[in-house]
Amino acid sequence: MNSPSHPFDTPLRRHQLVTVVPAAWDRLLSVRADLADEPLLREWARNAWPLVVRRPLPGEGEGIPLGLPLPPWAGKRRIALQINVDDIAALMPLPALPDVLGTAPDAWKPCLRELIALALRYDVDARVFGSLAWQWLTGLNYVAPGSDVDLTWTVPRRHRIGGFLDELAALDARAPVRIDGEVLRADGAGANWRELHAGGEIALKTANDVVLVTQHAFLLAFA
Repeated sequence: MNSPSHPFDTPLRRHQLVTVVPAAWDRLLSVRADLADEPLLREWARNAWPLVVRRPLPGEGEGIPLGLPLPPWAGKRRIALQINVDDIAALMPLPALPDVLGTAPDAWKPCLRELIALALRYDVDARVFGSLAWQWLTGLNYVAPGSDVDLTWTVPRRHRIGGFLDELAALDARAPVRIDGEVLRADGAGANWRELHAGGEIALKTANDVVLVTQHAFLLAFA
């Protein structure tokens, strides 16, 4: 007789947000002496703020690799954690770009509205990670002078990818903030949009590795 599958048995994707059960937080904070002096982690657990799925580190044992970045004023430390599948309380996607508009600095908002319009024209899903996403998710101050706006996009239709990247590059050239981010395949692997726009060899970030592929090989998946 087959045992019922856990609702979170399917592989988690990069950029997936995960909340964990309170008992898991208690366990993590009790066994990690290096986290004892990070008071924000107690607040993180108390507020059930999410963690983000990351690639495993070299030599890291079994478990779901998660992370969180502390805000700049708290040292900007990137904290790596691991949990068991039973520690997951819920999964959620990255925040959608329109949802975070009110959290963004006023100087960014015209650019972000253009990015929203660009996503609509090309029928792609634009979502936010990085400082703006964490500020929206937690209410803590993450966006600082010099921050980028970090986005993911689903892949446009094959014949429209070039136009999308050209328009994105033109918008980036006149934007008051650097537009960074990735175009994501359906399996969660992604490539930096600038590398895709430049052509040639690109770094494809998968769930477990970074591999070099050509732009042509990346685009073949969407032919």
